[in-house]
Amino acid sequence: MAISYPKNEAARSDTPSAGSHPAPSSDPSIGDLVGEISEDLTQLVREEIELAKAEVKQEAAKAGKAGGMLAGSGYTMHLVVLFGSLAAMFGFAHLVGLAWAALIVTGIWLIVGAVLFVSGRNRLKTVRVKPERTAETLKEDAKWARNPTS
Repeated sequence: MAISYPKNEAARSDTPSAGSHPAPSSDPSIGDLVGEISEDLTQLVREEIELAKAEVKQEAAKAGKAGGMLAGSGYTMHLVVLFGSLAAMFGFAHLVGLAWAALIVTGIWLIVGAVLFVSGRNRLKTVRVKPERTAETLKEDAKWARNPTS
């Protein structure tokens, strides 16, 4: 009785068949290294995007608060006109002249509105449009990419 072998027995003994994985070697291949670098860069970009989103959200909240103060200033200025008119009509006519009473009430509301306006404007100036922490980490990442061993 004769033993028969499959047609490609000799070729199959040293090379892996299709769909099988090569035996792990001690040195990774160029393809493996490129794949790892690609995965690392993808993860790095995702993390930088998340950091930028967090910074923009924080700055938007600060801008919203400053905008609210400016809106309060606008409402207060409306009250300046309203109370100025009312003071002109119903002022302290019995203590001082009607015109002086109107000016006193209007001046008080003017001071309140000015304080709110200055506070809101100063807070709005502290809002950073550029996500600075993200820019800083991107600089560090670029420096590392140029010289990854340091």
